[in-house]
Amino acid sequence: MGANGLGTDKLAEDRVLLGRTSTAERVADILRTRIAEGFFRPGERLAEDGIGKALGVSRNTLREAFRLLTHERLLVHELNRGVFVRVLAVEDVTDIYRTRRLVECAVVQGLGEPPHRLEGLDAAVADGERAAKEGDWRGVSTANIHFHRELVALAGSARTDELMRGVLAELRLAFHVVDDPRRLHRPYLVRNREILEALRAGEREGAARLLAGYLDDSRAQLVEAYRELVADVPA
Repeated sequence: MGANGLGTDKLAEDRVLLGRTSTAERVADILRTRIAEGFFRPGERLAEDGIGKALGVSRNTLREAFRLLTHERLLVHELNRGVFVRVLAVEDVTDIYRTRRLVECAVVQGLGEPPHRLEGLDAAVADGERAAKEGDWRGVSTANIHFHRELVALAGSARTDELMRGVLAELRLAFHVVDDPRRLHRPYLVRNREILEALRAGEREGAARLLAGYLDDSRAQLVEAYRELVADVPA
């Protein structure tokens, strides 16, 4: 359920995250997280009054947060209609994967000599496998996103980390339209582990090849599923 109507009571729980130094950036962080979780769905209108009241922030602060998220391509402002969670075009999904391939494969290929700090990757793989055993496919989806963020974090670059955060946040808009995390992520649990073990063994080139194939297959699968459904999402 979105923030309109009864959903605002859940959003109100986030007010404590703002503290006494409430800023538009912190509001944007909360809304970005809620969008990533699917609390706000692609195509959904964000009601200023409901969200502002739930978070206890001024209209100006909320509008600045909306502006920040619009710049990140998570929201769109439509004249005389309001602010909506963005609905990606099929071409957007393709471009996101093109960007991911460029960034993620370059990070792996650019790694120095092992050993590498793989604790974050290891934890993400374990979390995904555990969630799959429990039938928690949304948990698998979240673990998969963490895997790719940890992979890029191996570069040790704050700029690359920030870029990937935005790219993966956009990607989740497409995941929410397909809304079938088992179909989307189950095939890649084993492949995440294979990439991790290749890196653990110091096989940088092998890991890069595995990753490139992984991303190409994932793109093809998601684009096929997304194309079938995106026409049904309200604009």
